[in-house]
Amino acid sequence: MDNRRSFGNRPSFGGPREMHKAICSDCGTETEVPFKPIEGRPVYCRDCYQKHKNDRPRRPDFRGGGGRGPADSSDSSDSGEEQ
Repeated sequence: MDNRRSFGNRPSFGGPREMHKAICSDCGTETEVPFKPIEGRPVYCRDCYQKHKNDRPRRPDFRGGGGRGPADSSDSSDSGEEQ
């Protein structure tokens, strides 16, 4: 009996992943990725991904902090300037 939890019809984390064939946007090598490629978005092989992974914009960190996100320094109410 398999005691791993699943989410809907997807396997749980750590289980086998469905791999999709793709062509690397940089070097043109055929590769496999664990997601379905979307037309118009680049897909990279392992080597090229390592070169590009720091190029992506960082996602905001929503953990902790009361859910308000980082303070916005452009907010004039906190700038200390009189209007």
